[in-house]
Amino acid sequence: MKHNNVRQILFPILAALIWGTAFVAQDLCADVIDTFSFNAARSYIAVVVLLVIIFIFDKLKKDKVELTPAEKKKARRDLLIGGFCCGTALAVASNFQQAGIAAGTEAGKAGFLTALYVVLVPLFGLFFRRKVSLPVWIAVALSVASLYLLCIKGEFTLAMGDLLVLVCAVCFAIHILVIDHFTAKVDGIKLSCVQFFVAAVWATLAKLVCAILGANGIGDTSVVTSIFAMPDWAGIWACILPILYVGVFSSGVAYTLQILAQKDSNPTVVTILLSLESVFAVIAGAIILQQQMTGREYLGCVLMLVAVILAQIPNPFEKKVKA
Repeated sequence: MKHNNVRQILFPILAALIWGTAFVAQDLCADVIDTFSFNAARSYIAVVVLLVIIFIFDKLKKDKVELTPAEKKKARRDLLIGGFCCGTALAVASNFQQAGIAAGTEAGKAGFLTALYVVLVPLFGLFFRRKVSLPVWIAVALSVASLYLLCIKGEFTLAMGDLLVLVCAVCFAIHILVIDHFTAKVDGIKLSCVQFFVAAVWATLAKLVCAILGANGIGDTSVVTSIFAMPDWAGIWACILPILYVGVFSSGVAYTLQILAQKDSNPTVVTILLSLESVFAVIAGAIILQQQMTGREYLGCVLMLVAVILAQIPNPFEKKVKA
């Protein structure tokens, strides 16, 4: 198997594995820390981790390409623009997701609603003239059916928290397409570092504005939890382990794997692989928490596996056109 194929398949699967276990950490923190403080903390941790990785990679790199001043200026501009666009999309998506979980959306339903980007990415891609083959469309449909079987246990109704997570799914789809645009221009790890710095700044500014409004009597904290209160440092310290897990692995590692996987890849195929996070969440619950899987959950896992296999089938019509 070619190196690129390994990267485009293995990296998103690893990212999905990390994200699948991170929902538990997010759920634990949602009861203690407000949305903006949580996302600011995880993003700053991710920036520190990625800066260390960038430093190590630069030291280990033997063949360094010398760029002209003009090329350096263009590369720096593309990195800053790409990091700002990706970071802004990520900040909006992450804050809506965490706000939805804090508002009462269960982790399983949040996973299903978030993973609806599987459908949205190819739909949005049509506006950019990205063609999607029939096997991939079938894989998208099977993915949605699989996610429903895995995540929705009872009656499916939409509350306010669910609507917030739906907005998050739209933002994540935009985030994936923006990454797809910039990965061909800039270094993936540096792009990830800049995007998390931008996401951290947005979350910090949002928290400061809300805290100022709350200090002036605006915002009933009994209605909107602690979003208008000052940052709860004791609460952040009490949840330091899940925050570190989400910051280091879910943010710093998994999102970087996503960026590296999307380089020269079909974004729709990558999103199907990323949506395996729901499968890993169910399997982890069965193994670690001794939660028994039902028949519909096993069926959901099988459908997702079929979807992943279908997504890897080359488009025969594309080969004919190239020929």
